[in-house]
Amino acid sequence: MEKILIDKDIPFIEGVPDSYFEVVRKKGSEICREDVRDAVALIVRTRTNCGRELLEGSAVRLVATATIGTDHIDTRWCTANGIKVESAPGCNSGGVCQYVFAALSALNLSPVNENGQQRILGVVGVGHVGSKVAEKGRSLGYEVLENDPPRGIPLPLEDLLEKSDIVTVHIPLEGNRDFVGADFFRKMKNGASFINASRGEVLVDKAFLDARARLGKVVLDVWRNEPHIDSRMLETADIATPHIAGYSIQGKANGTIAVVRALGRTFGISELENFSVDLSLPESSSYDIMKDDRALRLSPDSFEELRSNYTYRDETAL
Repeated sequence: MEKILIDKDIPFIEGVPDSYFEVVRKKGSEICREDVRDAVALIVRTRTNCGRELLEGSAVRLVATATIGTDHIDTRWCTANGIKVESAPGCNSGGVCQYVFAALSALNLSPVNENGQQRILGVVGVGHVGSKVAEKGRSLGYEVLENDPPRGIPLPLEDLLEKSDIVTVHIPLEGNRDFVGADFFRKMKNGASFINASRGEVLVDKAFLDARARLGKVVLDVWRNEPHIDSRMLETADIATPHIAGYSIQGKANGTIAVVRALGRTFGISELENFSVDLSLPESSSYDIMKDDRALRLSPDSFEELRSNYTYRDETAL
């Protein structure tokens, strides 16, 4: 049997490809060159950096990540070296959308402010996640502004920042590193709130800390240098969580479905190509985002453990 390597923290995959491959499971951050040397496929999350250093000289033909983003994969190098890259676009969009509105509810940032005026929600990036956030915002009664020129939404970022009472960022890391910097915060309305549930590296920490005094509420789920996060960023956020915004049961199932089907397509295994997950969900309970906040504040050094051992929530819970 050919060998494949799977991040052991990917759920719903136990026993699934085992009839077709020799399966090795290992913690994603610990996967090394020796592990992949004779593997034909890697199934990973964001904690495995897949590029020349890991993959050169290996037998790997497929890298499949159970995540929306691929910034942990050197896609250009992989493609040039005959390695197919697959991801799970949109898999956790429902979970991130739930997270955003749970945060707004916990911070009492309702669609109408204390003066009876409609709050303006500015959504920067309207791909799989941002489009759901915008749609949900409108359905709840927020006025929604959107910015995403590459997707044909031409509202200038400056206009969105000047008008929005809440700014939430949903952009990929590729091409957007340090996107949210001093100029971004300078253009934001005084007292406006800020949410980042995209990638930590899109935000310039120093620029944020310099601007913090003139901002309203702040929600941070993603951080530079994870899992070694900056204590100053943690202390100044009103809600701080360990990169779990998209950690819903449905989102995790979607990610696993995507990578297993990619495995089936690549190696011509119809049973895997048609794989699905039968979710038997308990009765939904409300999502207490402040429980996640408290867990991180009590033990910031346990960031990776909190993330790896997270109890996935039902993204339909209010």
